[in-house]
Amino acid sequence: MTIDAYIAGFAEEPGYLDYARVGPLATSAAEESMALTQLLQRGRHGSFDVFDEQDARLRRAAAELTGFPIDHIVFQPNTSQGIMHATFGITGAVLLSAGEFPSLPIAAVRAQGALHSVQPVWLETDHGKVTPGQIREQLEANIGAVAVSLVDPRTGYLCDIEGIRQVIGDRLLIVDAIQGFGVVDAPWAAADVVLSGGQKWCRAGWGTGIMALSERALERLTPVFSGFTGTEEPEPWGEVPPPAPDARAYRVSNPDPIAEARFAAAMEEISATGVAEINAAIAERVSEVIDLADEFAIAVTSSRDEQERAGLVILQPPAEQVTFLTASLHNHGVTATTRQGRVRLSVHAATSEETLEMLRAAFVSYATAASY
Repeated sequence: MTIDAYIAGFAEEPGYLDYARVGPLATSAAEESMALTQLLQRGRHGSFDVFDEQDARLRRAAAELTGFPIDHIVFQPNTSQGIMHATFGITGAVLLSAGEFPSLPIAAVRAQGALHSVQPVWLETDHGKVTPGQIREQLEANIGAVAVSLVDPRTGYLCDIEGIRQVIGDRLLIVDAIQGFGVVDAPWAAADVVLSGGQKWCRAGWGTGIMALSERALERLTPVFSGFTGTEEPEPWGEVPPPAPDARAYRVSNPDPIAEARFAAAMEEISATGVAEINAAIAERVSEVIDLADEFAIAVTSSRDEQERAGLVILQPPAEQVTFLTASLHNHGVTATTRQGRVRLSVHAATSEETLEMLRAAFVSYATAASY
């Protein structure tokens, strides 16, 4: 699939720059959902077999993107549940930043409180950036796992997971990948647990996610809340068998096949296009957005280095002008996120010239308001 064909699958209106919050459904995902919803609605004889096929389809698509074996991948209804599985399964200390998206630190603290076998160790970061150097300096002998975000949702920083792997040795590396999955050509082999939802950059809608585990993760993690579909028995009536030896152990119940189909369709499209090609298109647009911000003297606090960024541009105007910038974006039809005094623009491959012109117009209004 060409990059132009991939871009043609974006149906959102101009002005959308909020993929880090939620990506409007890809056309392929929407069509898949509608077709299967109609099958479910009608209940036609013999038509339900297709639902049983979606789990294997999803795992094949995820295996193609990550390089993990198919039986090392399991569907999750969201990233946070996968993070819960991973952190509750750890025995020992886990090093992570308290400034990560709340899913990670909350899961670690909840696991500690419930099981008393997990100990969070809080990493001091470089202005929010989790770097191999910071980890090396704070790595203690009792730490058995390190948890990081591939892309920090506040700073836009793209984490060097390959460098972290070199620093931590054979400790487990758990990666919350949601802010880069499908648009960052990451070295997934460096990670032991890759967790992502499909509702952001993959544009597959809510209720979609994956958990991919290395052989080391399967050996060391304990599937604490593993349900009846997490065994090797199709329906374990009258017995309680142990969790399956592969990723199936991290299932609680039957997955939603329509959600699986949406996510599978989106990942298949990404693989057919090529993550590197998608990333290159994003990088070009991100540079244009940074240039626009520079033109209007709006401070860009996210990295300008393509090696340290994905699709996020973080703007930090003076505190008293944040409201002006937010209102200007809203009034010109630009969808973005304002959080903790920062404005986050998330740029995708299909971000159009029209969207950039709308952003420029918003910046003009902001500059006018801020000058008074």
